[in-house]
Amino acid sequence: MFIVTQAKRGEGTKEPLQEQLRRLPGVDRLLEAPEAERWLRHWPRAVVADVIRDVIAEARQKVLAGEAAPPAGALAEAVGQRLAARGRRHLRPVLNATGVVLHTNLGRAPLSDDAIAAVTAVAAGYSNLEYDLEAGRRGSRDAFGNELLTRLSGAEAGFVVNNNAAAVYLVLAALCRGKEVIISRGELIEIGGSFRIPEVMEQSGCTLKEVGTTNRTHLRDYAEAIGENTAAILKVHTSNYRIEGFTRSVSVAELAPLCRERGILLIEDLGSGVFIDTRQYGLAKEPVVAESVAAGCDIVTFSGDKLLGGAQAGLIVGRAELVDKCRRHPMARALRADRMTIGALPAAPSHYVRGEHDAIPLWRMLGLPVEELRQRAQRVIDGIQGRLNDGGARRGVSFHIQEVRAPVGGGSLPGETVPSVAVAIQWAQGSPDDIAYRLRMLETPVIGRIENDVLLLDLRTVPADADEELAALVAQALNEAAAAGV
Repeated sequence: MFIVTQAKRGEGTKEPLQEQLRRLPGVDRLLEAPEAERWLRHWPRAVVADVIRDVIAEARQKVLAGEAAPPAGALAEAVGQRLAARGRRHLRPVLNATGVVLHTNLGRAPLSDDAIAAVTAVAAGYSNLEYDLEAGRRGSRDAFGNELLTRLSGAEAGFVVNNNAAAVYLVLAALCRGKEVIISRGELIEIGGSFRIPEVMEQSGCTLKEVGTTNRTHLRDYAEAIGENTAAILKVHTSNYRIEGFTRSVSVAELAPLCRERGILLIEDLGSGVFIDTRQYGLAKEPVVAESVAAGCDIVTFSGDKLLGGAQAGLIVGRAELVDKCRRHPMARALRADRMTIGALPAAPSHYVRGEHDAIPLWRMLGLPVEELRQRAQRVIDGIQGRLNDGGARRGVSFHIQEVRAPVGGGSLPGETVPSVAVAIQWAQGSPDDIAYRLRMLETPVIGRIENDVLLLDLRTVPADADEELAALVAQALNEAAAAGV
């Protein structure tokens, strides 16, 4: 690499920089490249030319910053990748090799086979979404899945909206508008997308009344805060962080008698919400929905696509007359779930009722034995090596099996991880970021993670039947990188 800024007037020229800039091809030259014929079959010439100009302009900026000019072949490859990206579906399947089981950016919980079949069936044509088949007239979408939700939770009634944030908002708007809602300062949470409990409470028309401190709240704090205008106590499970040390919080079992005595509601936002004991998977204890209902909560809200392992939804369960008020609120229609969600919704609760936890991909992934993952990792490595070109792709590339920890993710079970196994990739000819980028740009993107300058492909979140595909995709990325001279 040359350093232009060290040249002084009269002591030399900027010739090296100019030479580098002259090596950059013009638009016309790339339009005459062998690859251009394929581009122009699928895209108008003006579109291809615009993409070429963008690629050349970016390469020019890198040269001016001190980098070497890339070869014409690398620029042509970049043009091809950008054009291909334009032609792809915006939302498409990826291989999640991050190890994060509930990856918010990658869609959280995969659906079970039963849920997928149900969604496919209702999406392909018409359905009885709001039609009562027995009566032969208009029905309600609210009935689907509610019987299973109430059976699992022990609540009198249930209602479904599009996510848990909507569920919390609707409950507060329908049951507490114009009145005070008491909440511990230690539970004024913020989750992804700047969703904050205080702001949701404000939008719902409630007045927030904070009690206690960040780390310690006592039952007497709640009792002393209850006034004539108090509608409810809101208990929020800190599902995406943990406060440790000198702490004190009040359980719903302790709050329920106080709420009954004072004639106010006890509402709990569980965030994730589960129907099983998470300790059987080596994880920390997470509040079970049925336990909150049994402890005396009037209303409980939770997500459908986190630890429940189903479709994105906000689930409201509780006393029938309160759930009915939520159902009849004007905002219920704006927050309602669509037909695909309603079609998929019963599948996960059905698996729990039948004791088929492993039919839910979330729990199946969390329960995978480490030894099985280790064997799969070796097969993936063998599959990659068997597909690498004899030329550049084999030079300087190394693979090894690495023991790692896979987080649950998705704003659930904060800090909780399970032991896992990853395929570790190091390549002397390119940085981990270079390979990670190429993997993301494939027709089926592969998303890994980088730790200590090593690219890791964690197999806990890769379906076993996708191992061959993973090996082929990694080899494709490495072969293409070698061909481009990376």
